[in-house]
Amino acid sequence: MRTSLDGSLLAGLARRLSEVDAARAARYPGDAGGRQPVHTCYVPADQVTGDLPARWGAAALAALAEHAPGPHAFAQVLGMPPDLAEPVHEKVVAKLRREPVEDLRIDFEDGYGLRPAADEDADVVRCAGLATTMATPWVGIRFKSFELFERGVRTLDLFLTELTEVPAGLVLTFPKVTAVEQVAILVELLEVLEDRLDLPPGRLRFEIQIETTQSIVDVSGALAIPGFITAGKGRVSGLHFGTYDYTAACGLSASEQHLGHAACDFARHVMQVSAAGTGVRLSDGSTNVLPVGDRDAVHTAWRTHFGFTLRSLTHGFYQGWDLHPAQLVTRYAANYAFYLGNAAADAKRLRAYVHKADAGVLDEPATAQALAMSMRRALDCGALSAADVEQLCGLTEDELGRLVRREPL
Repeated sequence: MRTSLDGSLLAGLARRLSEVDAARAARYPGDAGGRQPVHTCYVPADQVTGDLPARWGAAALAALAEHAPGPHAFAQVLGMPPDLAEPVHEKVVAKLRREPVEDLRIDFEDGYGLRPAADEDADVVRCAGLATTMATPWVGIRFKSFELFERGVRTLDLFLTELTEVPAGLVLTFPKVTAVEQVAILVELLEVLEDRLDLPPGRLRFEIQIETTQSIVDVSGALAIPGFITAGKGRVSGLHFGTYDYTAACGLSASEQHLGHAACDFARHVMQVSAAGTGVRLSDGSTNVLPVGDRDAVHTAWRTHFGFTLRSLTHGFYQGWDLHPAQLVTRYAANYAFYLGNAAADAKRLRAYVHKADAGVLDEPATAQALAMSMRRALDCGALSAADVEQLCGLTEDELGRLVRREPL
């Protein structure tokens, strides 16, 4: 059959498209794979001890026992459905006993403040010694921003140099970024450190805190985060939202500085679309309403934290900051309530997609991938076991992983 376009023209156009496709695939490789922590606990460096995870877990369990004794009292405080009371309470208690802290950030920035140089050096050396033995899957430091360039770099250099070994879950947090050049300079410093410490190239990665208005929109009026990721040369592992610095920079009054403000939603949406598909993961910020004081004060703080954590999860932010041991209670409760509440419906759709059955919803491969990733996250945080997943949707962990990677079963 005769057509109007000749083969040589189409071949040339296809070559040009293949170059575009290759560049896009390199820029947007998809999810990084592996487990993502549900939180990051920020603790000032002078308060960090080797038994910190156990201490935080014990303090969280004590708060739960004192202020919400039993599953139904706990569910009533948080407004959870009665059918989730016992499974969520049981899983929270088990998690606080087994692995209370998933990700610990030893803070040398705002939470630590300005100290005499000798004092900060001593805390850096001490914490470097603790980091290699800390009973957490992830651990790292937040060094000072480049507004205090020499002090921030010295802390980073001293910490990495004093490590007897680099923990598998090492994370470095880069705060108050305002320009691409800052990211580029950090990359140069990490390249030098890797060379001098005999580390493999690219071993040292970092997360960027999005807590300045310039980290959302740059001086030219363009979105800033894509430039940060490019300047990071594959080293940017995450973007962490900084609630209070960002809302203050926007000029909001103190009473309006909270995670639910529309200004925070705008920043998070920019983070989301800028990082989508790049493998750079997202974390929401913190709430400074701490669960301390009498029972009414603790209940109010728990409801606030629980609500904001659920809100983050529904907006696609699967990690957030925790600042106090008793916030672990509602961090895990919100995660378990979220995943358990959605598990049956998600599993029904996933099973229907795999078996090409009619479930009343026609899901695309991208949605099936999202359903599988939700199951994967539920597994990672302890909301579901592998046996639970197989019973719910008939998939093994390996099959679930294939759907996450959009591979054929």
